[in-house]
Amino acid sequence: MSLVIDYYLAPQSPWTYFGHARLVQMAQQAGATVRIKPMDLGGQIFPATGGLPVGQRPPQRQAYRLVELQRFSHFLHMPFNLKPKFFPVAGDDAARLIIAVDQHDGVDAALKLCGAVLAAVWVQERDIADASVLQAILKEQGVAADRWEAAKAPPAQEAYMAYTRQAMDAGVFGAPSYVVDDEIFWGQDRLDFLQRRLQSA
Repeated sequence: MSLVIDYYLAPQSPWTYFGHARLVQMAQQAGATVRIKPMDLGGQIFPATGGLPVGQRPPQRQAYRLVELQRFSHFLHMPFNLKPKFFPVAGDDAARLIIAVDQHDGVDAALKLCGAVLAAVWVQERDIADASVLQAILKEQGVAADRWEAAKAPPAQEAYMAYTRQAMDAGVFGAPSYVVDDEIFWGQDRLDFLQRRLQSA
């Protein structure tokens, strides 16, 4: 029986961007199942767990965050805009869209769309809070246009709320978080530990 990775994410998170492709590859190599679970990080998870939006953090933390982002961009050889035009940005619509694609087209399509949304923020400097941008990304990914309507329907919203509750119940407090058998791996810099966990199964 393959392991299951609950993938809790925020579609505007730079750290989710850095880890996304590696997680997908890692899961494929291990034969693990990924359950993609976008969550309301800023609106629900942070207030419940003591997290702060970037703009509310002390100057020292904000400055070091930029240092670390630059380091990982260079280390991973991934293109990255350190201060993109559209950040901070609301991720709720993008989260529900990823969920709707998962519900209608399956997890592989949802993971692919998620990667495109993350790149839109951190590489292409596009506004993922803009409906026209998300609709364009859908088209670029070859996903049915009516998924946009599905994203606004109750099943997607209910799943978004449920994933957020599940994240808090699991002890998640940041994005990305990968949970395997109740064990949390927080942050893309913990993917090596996740890989060891998958290999030990």
